[in-house]
Amino acid sequence: MKLSEEQSFEEPAEKPNRYNPWYHALKTACNKLPSQMSPFEVRQISPTALAYLGDAVYELYFRMYYLLPPQRVDSYHRSVVAQVRAEMQARHLQALAPELTDSELDIVRRGRNAATGRPKRVSAETYQQATSLETLVGYLYLTDEARLTELLHKIKIESTESHI
Repeated sequence: MKLSEEQSFEEPAEKPNRYNPWYHALKTACNKLPSQMSPFEVRQISPTALAYLGDAVYELYFRMYYLLPPQRVDSYHRSVVAQVRAEMQARHLQALAPELTDSELDIVRRGRNAATGRPKRVSAETYQQATSLETLVGYLYLTDEARLTELLHKIKIESTESHI
């Protein structure tokens, strides 16, 4: 849940332990949500940091996608992991590429150029493409959630059986 600029983190009805560090950390984080970031602040974020955020947003999208119908947790996990693997992210980026604007393609390029290192199980090119997609997702999450939602809905989700 995102809060608008007029909203802030409200204290729960029951009084929390004011000395609980988790309560204070949550309150601080919720009062500075991404929707409150200025365009200047977003431009200050490195492509690697955008990819870090995008990775979390992308995985959350697929976790929500597979939530219904109800399944066992291990089934949820296998389905989500199959979609968020670097190989699948690279395929998703390739499918979305014709839909991207010039500025989105620039963000993708910045993400590709920032991708350093890679897991041994994937090629450098696949890893760069996956990082590029995560960078775009992170950027759009901070700047244009409607556009992010539009692009995520265009992803053709394949059966996970052959990708596990």
